[in-house]
Amino acid sequence: MQYKLALPVRGTIGTAKYQCTIKWRNGRFIADEPPSSGGEDQGPDPYTLLLSSLVTCTLVTLRMYIERKGWEIPEIKVNANMFQEKKEDGTHTVIDRDISFPDNTADAEQKKKLLSIAKNCPISRILEGEVKIRSFMMK
Repeated sequence: MQYKLALPVRGTIGTAKYQCTIKWRNGRFIADEPPSSGGEDQGPDPYTLLLSSLVTCTLVTLRMYIERKGWEIPEIKVNANMFQEKKEDGTHTVIDRDISFPDNTADAEQKKKLLSIAKNCPISRILEGEVKIRSFMMK
């Protein structure tokens, strides 16, 4: 097994409600909860971070494909949001991803292909695949 990242994403929290410092290979940022959850909204909350991963991966994947094809599509926009429903067999999460190309710079055939490419971005595949979370208690 080989981890995807050379260094893990690292997080710490002190006594400030509920600000977490997140460190990655090249920097740090604050994640926080909104006031409705007791935080101060000093950074993105966990749901925003999850959706940001999908948005970023979609944008980068589409840009790579557009460049490889040599298409003239100068801007891509992606919006993502989610909702959860309680059902008899548990909680179901639905993520909606809206992709657009301002000024109609992509034709119908390009849009069809790009939608297919977006569905196969690595984060999409992770979210739609089987995910297991292993937790360990460290010293």
